[in-house]
Amino acid sequence: MARVDPAVAAARTAVRAVLADLDPGDLVLVACSGGADSLALAAATAAEARRVGRSVRSRGYAVRAGAVVVDHGLQPDSADVARRAAEQCRDLGLDPVEVRPAEWQGTGAGPEGGARAARYAAIERVAHASGARVVLLGHTLDDQAEQVLLGLARGAGARSLAGMPRARGIYRRPFLGLRRAQTEAVCAALGLGFWTDPTNLLPRSGVEISAGDRADVASAASAVPDGTDGTADGAEHRTEGAAAGFVPLRSRVRGRVLPVLEDTLGPGVAEALARSAAQLRDDADLLDALAADLLERATSAPAAAPGTEPGPAAGDVRWLDPGVLAPAHAALRRRALRAAALAVGCAPSDTTARHVDALDALVVAWTGQGPVHLPGGARAGRACGRVFLRAAPSATADGQDGDQPPGTTQE
Repeated sequence: MARVDPAVAAARTAVRAVLADLDPGDLVLVACSGGADSLALAAATAAEARRVGRSVRSRGYAVRAGAVVVDHGLQPDSADVARRAAEQCRDLGLDPVEVRPAEWQGTGAGPEGGARAARYAAIERVAHASGARVVLLGHTLDDQAEQVLLGLARGAGARSLAGMPRARGIYRRPFLGLRRAQTEAVCAALGLGFWTDPTNLLPRSGVEISAGDRADVASAASAVPDGTDGTADGAEHRTEGAAAGFVPLRSRVRGRVLPVLEDTLGPGVAEALARSAAQLRDDADLLDALAADLLERATSAPAAAPGTEPGPAAGDVRWLDPGVLAPAHAALRRRALRAAALAVGCAPSDTTARHVDALDALVVAWTGQGPVHLPGGARAGRACGRVFLRAAPSATADGQDGDQPPGTTQE
């Protein structure tokens, strides 16, 4: 029996684990750009899809394996890169293979966040149209370590520091336990030439961060990488990062910060960061569940605040009972308040500790302060013994801008 390359074996084992619960004939899609991570994932999926369920005790059956390639249109040769990635997926035996252009919309999240939003939207359109049960993303342990460092630099909470989950909705990340070097080794062992996205390479010495790059700093920790871009640091299309015009903050962490940490603290920093993320995720899951229960108990219908029921034009309102929230531990209370803000339309990446502090003050430090301005035009305040959070209305009945509280009687 021919010996399987260790990197190939590790990749296939990781994919096999996430395909084990699929049913015969289910479709799994690989999000692939032709980079080392996603191409190695495509190869492992092609090999394992036809072996799902095979053992000495069970008959084997196959799931269907396809791919989706997103053309962002950000570089002159992006269409050729997408076409080549699709060809490689088909050569590996994946079917169907769909190439979709990214449809850009203004998100206010900077170029990195905008690219991510466009990418996921395209992937989800293909998944919905094809009836895919699962979409596989090629994030590696290195991506997870970078995510944790970005969260630390941003002063984010435990949920952000928990990094990327192995599974969420239709998405699964088989390679979170593999290093980027292993995906490159998979490609080398199988003779797969991979593409390197120039934005993943460092700029030449002396190149300054552009204004667009600076706009991404604030949201970099919350903009999870897609796992579909070429994150390898060597192969086809190697170019200087400066030539790309946009070098994400994540690439600077990858090329500068992690190597310094490894050199200073010794090898194993990336693995340690990934382990921390896994431990924090367990903690965050428990705290989120407890906070959700607290929020449910604190949430009251508008009728609980007599005379303050909002009219149809007042927007979606969530009423909270301070008497339930105030005695709770601050960690749970603040999580519950943040969840309430997200429930009325505040973007997670824009809802900062400053917003949560202001909401918390409405509960435990009420002195008659005015309304709290939340991301996306939402508002919060206190009226008739209740804290309210209101989504941004398009207009109010009297033509005002929506800054008024939903009731007329203040405490």
